Amino acid sequence: MNLVKIIIITLITLYFFVGLVIYFFQEQLIFMPEKLDKDFEYDFSSSFREHFIEMEDGAMINALHFERDNSKGLILYFHGNAGSLRRWGEVVEPFVELGFEVLIVDYRGYGKSRGKRTYQKMLSDADKLYAFALELTDEKNLILYGRSLGSSFASHLAGKNNPSKLILETPFFSLGDIAKRVVPFFPQNYLLRFNFKNYESLKDAECSIYIFHGTDDNVVPIESGEKLYKTLNSDQASFIVVQGGEHNNLAEFQEYQREIRKVLLDE
Repeated sequence: MNLVKIIIITLITLYFFVGLVIYFFQEQLIFMPEKLDKDFEYDFSSSFREHFIEMEDGAMINALHFERDNSKGLILYFHGNAGSLRRWGEVVEPFVELGFEVLIVDYRGYGKSRGKRTYQKMLSDADKLYAFALELTDEKNLILYGRSLGSSFASHLAGKNNPSKLILETPFFSLGDIAKRVVPFFPQNYLLRFNFKNYESLKDAECSIYIFHGTDDNVVPIESGEKLYKTLNSDQASFIVVQGGEHNNLAEFQEYQREIRKVLLDE
């Protein structure tokens, strides 16, 4: 066997090996949870109640309901990929200060939440959590907020229900769109078992949609958010660009603070 054949066979073998690694270990590659003991005690400055919500398969999803007297509405918040409610609870407290209740949840395997992750089970969890949110408020007062990975679940719900509005922070067109940038030589549609497709979820959404994205986002490039926006009706959707904003710091910018107040408070 000559050298060229050896190189070709080696490259083909390596290609299929990497593909198998992506397919079978993608859960570990995609999700970055922080796990917490069940008796961990949260500590926030805002008043909250802790809930454990049982899913169809027996999985338990941990949720925090930040309460507010004379609430302006309830925000069902789906957080980003890394961490747990220990940190994300602090992230949503500014919404409480604006006068809103917030219901925020940890996904399966995050924080105190338990259960085997699959694409369909995570979407089903979102459905169950929406129903739980409707026990706390009327749908006309319910706002969906999805940040990064959480944009998948918020978009899924907006396409099936009638919340008052949908806010997406640093969303992607699809997870395959992001994977293509990392491993461009592999067929994402076949390899990804968690190929959340926001553009498909939002086809049937009827509520107002607001997308926030930073120009310097190196995790979900702004081009992916723009691509998603271009699939939406311009009369329904708004695209708010935060100059210099990165993936995890939009709240530090006055432009974001000003625009999120407008969106939430209808200013």
